Amino acid sequence: MSAMPTKRILFVLGGPGAGKGTQCSKLVQKYGFVHLSAGDLLREERQSGSENGELIDTMIKEGAIVPVKITLSLLQRAMLQNERERFLIDGFPRNFDNLQGWNEAMPDTQFHVEGVLFFDCSESVMESRLIERGKTSGRTDDNAVAIRKRFHTYLESTLPIIEYYAKLNKVFQVDATSNPDTVFESTCQKLKSILE
Repeated sequence: MSAMPTKRILFVLGGPGAGKGTQCSKLVQKYGFVHLSAGDLLREERQSGSENGELIDTMIKEGAIVPVKITLSLLQRAMLQNERERFLIDGFPRNFDNLQGWNEAMPDTQFHVEGVLFFDCSESVMESRLIERGKTSGRTDDNAVAIRKRFHTYLESTLPIIEYYAKLNKVFQVDATSNPDTVFESTCQKLKSILE
């Protein structure tokens, strides 16, 4: 039996409103990545009526964090069901606990993390983008108070992950303050070494 092909993964991190979704869809179009959003996978599973779905539903209603092993099993299943080899994982790892869970459960020979694509953006730019988006998105968390709270949660929990990968020289940091096309050009430049 031949060994399973290795999945090559980029974690996509950046604050709320840094433009992660926009850049991911551009990378999907140009390079054929598969974009997986941890949040979307959890929402889909929640609606599926499975045993995990019920647990996720309860935890979200209680405002609790879904156990990392559930998120990992959903990510793993999504990658194994797809023939492609390159994945952008958005919204994970959210904190150090997530990262440890990944390192324990996802063997590098099968799920190789090429690094973190980090969209760096100032709080004021993110805030104005989100307030703009809130006018049309219908998302209840696109208001100034919720935005600040999300921003601080992101800073506290996500920056240690970026620092961890920086020590391994695996952070592709992109200035995300410009318009989407300029940011995408920088992104392609930064990722050149792994895209070729």
